[in-house]
Amino acid sequence: MPPATLNELFFTAANDASRHVVMRRKVEGAWQDIQRVDFLARVRHTNAALRKLGFAAGDRIAILSENRPEWAIADYACLTARLIAVSIYPSLPAQQIAYILKDSGARGIFVSNRDQLDKVLSVRSELPGLQHVISFDHGPLPEGVLSLDDLESRGAATVGHLANWEAEALAAHPDDLATLIYTSGTTGDPKGVMLTHGNIASNINSALTLLTIGPSDECLSFLPLCHIFERMVGHFLMFSAGSIINYATNGDAVPVELREVRPTLLASVPRLYEKIYARVLQGMTAHSGLTRAVFEWARATGETRLEYRLAKRRVPIGLALGYTLANLLVFRKLRGIMGGRIRFMVSGGAPLGQDICRFFLAAGLPVLEGYGLTETSPVISVNTFAMLKPGTVGRPIPGVEVTIAGDGEILTRGPHVMKGYYNKPEATAEAIDREGWFHTGDIGLIDNDGCLRITDRKKDLIVTAGGKNIAPQPIEGMLKTNKFITNAVMLGDKRKFPVMILVPNFYTLGTWLTGKHLPSGSPEGLITVPEVREKLEREARKSLRDLAQFETPKKFLILPRDFSIEAGELTPTMKVKRRVVEDHNRELIEALYAEPA
Repeated sequence: MPPATLNELFFTAANDASRHVVMRRKVEGAWQDIQRVDFLARVRHTNAALRKLGFAAGDRIAILSENRPEWAIADYACLTARLIAVSIYPSLPAQQIAYILKDSGARGIFVSNRDQLDKVLSVRSELPGLQHVISFDHGPLPEGVLSLDDLESRGAATVGHLANWEAEALAAHPDDLATLIYTSGTTGDPKGVMLTHGNIASNINSALTLLTIGPSDECLSFLPLCHIFERMVGHFLMFSAGSIINYATNGDAVPVELREVRPTLLASVPRLYEKIYARVLQGMTAHSGLTRAVFEWARATGETRLEYRLAKRRVPIGLALGYTLANLLVFRKLRGIMGGRIRFMVSGGAPLGQDICRFFLAAGLPVLEGYGLTETSPVISVNTFAMLKPGTVGRPIPGVEVTIAGDGEILTRGPHVMKGYYNKPEATAEAIDREGWFHTGDIGLIDNDGCLRITDRKKDLIVTAGGKNIAPQPIEGMLKTNKFITNAVMLGDKRKFPVMILVPNFYTLGTWLTGKHLPSGSPEGLITVPEVREKLEREARKSLRDLAQFETPKKFLILPRDFSIEAGELTPTMKVKRRVVEDHNRELIEALYAEPA
């Protein structure tokens, strides 16, 4: 029988004496190994100290931190003490953190550094139930704040508890809550998703039957651990499989640290793949005609070979030889950007453009796109090497049921579906019907191969005044592959026609201006230059030339800056809050519609 709880998975992996290094972190420019025995001791000591502080099974304790080994130590200490970890995005402001701490009833919180600590201290007077604050960092701390080092020292002195901590941890039941994860939400207040030991363990067990992951693998952890995607894949799954987890210093360091760590596996949202793709295309424009011609030939050769491989047909000898040369001249260099050892990459959290997926596949960097939500632990379906179909999110994983409702909404049922929303029975009843089907809010279809294809978010569908239904996400995805465009948001619900908000790639635009001997300037100034506006609109229309007339944006609004989490326009997982973007630019949008079409 596969392990039924996260604690069973943890002890199976942690007690494997053949494992030595379990994770690495970068300290003063050098990667440092963390040994299994040391990690296990720190989890055990933290577990004991939490018990000594009076935490009991079922209590909630929050983790507010960037990715680092202490995040894992705190999480496993909570799990093995049968506490419920409440994960909080470190990018959130103090008042949103206060909302989550109040709603969850957290009795304690782990914080990573002084910045996060100051957020908590600024709202602590509003949180009478918050009894303990524990800082991962060293140094002088305000009264009433413990350091993790002090906490571990207290736990190490509790000899009696250490003897039976594993037995107590293994008493956890699959239906016990393991974590509360608050959905970032594109509308309304966040809701606490109740995920059980059994929910997440079922997802891990199914993933390990589909993907070959083991002790010879390494990953680079950079997506937020407070999100279920990285928590399941880059945290629980990698540890259970015996793989080494390398914690990235921060998001900006990822390109450099990919080459330092040279991971074999990578999990990311599409944004990273989009950026690498755009960087490669930008690089080609800076080279001579011959170099560009070689690149385009290699790309075409890779695409042709990919068609044979996807159809499981024998690759002709001439094509195989051509691909060998394309690999030598182009694709090997691209793989070097990613460290040179990648076996496969996983994409999730948002739709990945099919062109981008096929490009990486052709280059020998397989991207396995999957689909899921926080409420589903998270994986519902994923592409695998046995069934690889770009443009889809693969087949449902073992144990997971998927059906399509009459209105096109994707419904799912199985051991992966959450227990419900914390303290929100009405929202739970709305999301999970009486037959146990979870309503995802996504629109899609199942093709003849049993693969799931996502077409859009149900709430994002645009219905024009003429009654035409438009799915904006695929259209926005077409624009994001254009080297002149960084971001795009389509609007037009209940309007006569759709419009598109564009955020230019100002680096590429600057290169184009230089080539045209046109003056450059600030982003605010550039978007008013007629030649720039005409260029961007031409590029947008070129990318969208295959759309039906009713789907094609009739007007474009060009912005001088990208959307941000700080402005409230993006969720912490980088999803666009469409309504917020519309509200922030309402006057400009109304002006577009006031002009003749």
